Amino acid sequence: MNRWLDEAIALATHNVTAGGGPFGALVVRGDEVVARGVNRVVPDLDPTAHAEVVAIRTACQALGDFRLTGCVLVSSCEPCPLCLSAALWARLDHVLYAADRDDAAKAGFDDREFYDVLARPRDTWPLRVTHHRTGTESTPFDTWTTTTSRIDY
Repeated sequence: MNRWLDEAIALATHNVTAGGGPFGALVVRGDEVVARGVNRVVPDLDPTAHAEVVAIRTACQALGDFRLTGCVLVSSCEPCPLCLSAALWARLDHVLYAADRDDAAKAGFDDREFYDVLARPRDTWPLRVTHHRTGTESTPFDTWTTTTSRIDY
């Protein structure tokens, strides 16, 4: 366990010296590191390029599957809501992390607002989210449920 956390922390530390953010992650299956990821938000101009998401994307490509059942996500820091959602969608078995959200906040990475905002009513969010029905909104789902060649996820 410590060796995977140590590797994730080393990835994060090296990424800082390379101009990236202080986050690193691994996807591990058994004793094998399937994929590694570092925070690429600034270099890639991609707000979703968190270390955990990068590692998950890379692991899925390496394994040829969008499901990572049987794998563990190991992160240098507690995953934010985006990364936790990605871990859930990837069907990972376990998430293991070293630093927590309070450690990250001390360094200027305070994502507690995102944890909190999801628990509040949408009309209080800083982002306006609206729902508008068109009369055809169910068509993609109807097509999905009647397609016999679909791959459920």
